[in-house]
This record gives sequence, structure tokens and C-alpha cells, in this order.
Amino acid sequence: MRVLTRAELELAERERLSPDATFASDSLGRRVPEEPDALRTCFQCDRDRILHSKSFRRLAHKTQVFLAPEGDHYRTRLIHTLEVSQVARSIARPLGLNEDLTEAIALGHDLGHTPFGHVGERALSHALARHRGEPEGAGRLFAHNDQGARIVDLLERNGRGLNLSREVVDGIRCHTGPRRAGTLEGRVVALADRIAYVCHDIDDAERAGMLRESDLPAESCERLGSSSSERIETMVHDVVSMSSRSGDILMSEGVWGAMMSLRAFLFERLYSRGDAKWEEPKAYAMLVDLFEYFAAHPDEVPAEYRLHDDPLDVQVADFVSGMTDRYAIRVYERLKIPRSWRRR
Repeated sequence: MRVLTRAELELAERERLSPDATFASDSLGRRVPEEPDALRTCFQCDRDRILHSKSFRRLAHKTQVFLAPEGDHYRTRLIHTLEVSQVARSIARPLGLNEDLTEAIALGHDLGHTPFGHVGERALSHALARHRGEPEGAGRLFAHNDQGARIVDLLERNGRGLNLSREVVDGIRCHTGPRRAGTLEGRVVALADRIAYVCHDIDDAERAGMLRESDLPAESCERLGSSSSERIETMVHDVVSMSSRSGDILMSEGVWGAMMSLRAFLFERLYSRGDAKWEEPKAYAMLVDLFEYFAAHPDEVPAEYRLHDDPLDVQVADFVSGMTDRYAIRVYERLKIPRSWRRR
């Protein structure tokens, strides 16, 4: 059986992919130069490094929407990540874009997420502002996309980082917020992220009995479909069609408007209030308390978070944000909850 070398795979990309794709052989390289792999392109190596990272494994026990759900079928941050990867590849493939790069960005896009979802971001931003003496609302001091880039650059592998290609790090950093990824593949992931969470958060809310299909905005459902699979298919096909004509990654105005209408509905009924949010104030307070405890006891921050010459509050935020939901609860119980006396 003949073995395909990396050079042959890179040549195959040239023959197979669109001229608009990001080719592995044209990568801007890594932060620390290294010898290329003999059998894998740089983006294939990046995907594998992310899959084998500790931060990727921790996503299995981090909240997507429902805090510590008891049912087996609610999404965790890991399941969300896998669904984003599937949606992104479904867009990238017919457009002739680089699926390896797309998958690497998708698998890494949420590595920087805190425990308990977006409430954790807000808690750490608040704790950092208070620690630095900055006024409330001065700006978002902790953002999971920037933290994800920090993880792959500096924190993984005992402070060495994963040393990913610059295109992958850019896609992780720019999958949300005002910055646009420098590659079409990164822009695909940013849009796939929205498609995935709008559709699967509706699915989870329906499973929890918090929403019914009939509750959703009628105009959006007429445009997109009456189930998660129909809505995903409509949006993926629309993105492929619009992007093929425009040369950028776009949705049509009608489909974009319908998706954003569903998103606004979810913010009103699910993300901002409702049964899924009852425990969020407790999670917020707990993470603030954990941050303040470790800021006052820096010697208890694990050594792997103190390898770089960063300010103490950054090291503490690295540690707390990396916790899983259940580990954060366990640490908080150890530090804050009295236990019955036992003779030693």
C-alpha cells in the first residue's frame, strides 16, 4: 500500500480546493518554528493537537445553556463544539475550502470558555475589574475567545502551548466579537457557531419542556423550517449559495434576519431568564468568590498557571476559567462549606 506524504497531500489541496481556500503550504507558520510532520499537513496536526489537549477534554463537563443538567441528552460545551464542527464542514466542503483548517478552528473555538457558560465570563470580568479597581462596566476584561487563543499559545502542555498555525489561532480568537477571521475558513466557523447554538438550544429547551415549537416566531419558522434539522439544512444551503456568488462567507438577508429573530427570542425566553437561569446567580457568586480566594492565596494556584510572568489576577483567571462545572463546585465546597468534625 502506497503512503501519501505531507507534500503529496499539500499538492492534492492545490488540485482539489477552490483558489479561495487557505492552503496548508501557504500557512503563515507557527509561533515557534518546528519541523513539518512527514504525513500530515500543518492544519491536520493542529486538529489532532486540539483533540488531545486537556482543555478540549474539559469541555465535556462545561455548561452550554443548562447548568449541570440531570438528563443525558442536553448539550455540554463539548457536544456544542462537535456540532459546530459538523455544520462548518458542511459549509466548507461544497465551497471547496480547507476542511482540515475549518475543523481545527471549530474544535478549538470554545477552549477558553469558563465553567457555567457565559455567566462565568461575566463573573470573571467583574472579579478582574474589582481586583484592578476599575469601575463596573468599564469593559469586558475576560472573553472566552481571547482566552482560547491564550490557552493554545501559552497554557497548554505545561506552559509550552500547542504551537498551532497562526490561521487556527486567528480563527479561535475571531469566531465571536467585532473582529473577522483572516481566512474564509475562520469566517465559516463563526457563522456555523451561530447556526449550531440557535438550533440546538431550541432543541434542548423543547426537551426540557420550557419551549414548544408553536412558541417560536412564526415568520422565522416559515423561512427556516419546523425542526432543528430543517433549520440547519436551510441555513447551510443558504450560506453555500450566497458565499459561492459573493466570494465571502455570507447569508442572505432573509435567512439572516430569520436566524437573528430566533436568537433574539432565545435571549428573551431562555438566555436571560427562565428556568434554565435559576441557578446562575449562585454560579456567578461562586466564581467571584473562587477568584477572590485564590487572588488572596496565590501559593494555592497550581504551578502550571504560574509558569509565565503574568500578573497575579491573570494567573488566577486562567486557573478559575479552566475549571469544569463540577470541579469548581468541588473546590468551592472544600474552601467554603463547613464539614463535620472528625478526629484526626
